[in-house]
Amino acid sequence: MDDTYYMKQALKEAQIAEAADEIPIGAVIVCNDQIIARAHNLTETLTDVTAHAEMQAITAASSVLGGKYLNTCTLYVTVEPCVMCAGAIAWAQLGRLVYGAPDEKRGYSVYAPNALHPKTQVTSGILEEDCAALMRQFFQGKR
Repeated sequence: MDDTYYMKQALKEAQIAEAADEIPIGAVIVCNDQIIARAHNLTETLTDVTAHAEMQAITAASSVLGGKYLNTCTLYVTVEPCVMCAGAIAWAQLGRLVYGAPDEKRGYSVYAPNALHPKTQVTSGILEEDCAALMRQFFQGKR
């Protein structure tokens, strides 16, 4: 399996979010070549501004592994994490972050480019157009 395969899995989660009228961001966490957590935005469903896909995935993965550190795991997320999620990624010491589309308005790289753990490797742009198109389509439908 490669980054494209796992990002397609994150996109499936984003589509679930969109169907629930949530902002369509999806995430999966992979450890030892297996998906151990799947999540999507639940901020509207849970009436919780912290219920971002990344936060949900980190909580689920920590539960599966029985520990708070995810340094051997990779988080795949369809859109660049916000500062809050980047902080959680840092605290979880995720080994790798892979995201699809950048978030020029609220992405961590705009406000806190050093927010991630220093050892976290970052790859961006995986299925970028597919991820960005899903967001554009969602917000165009809201206007």
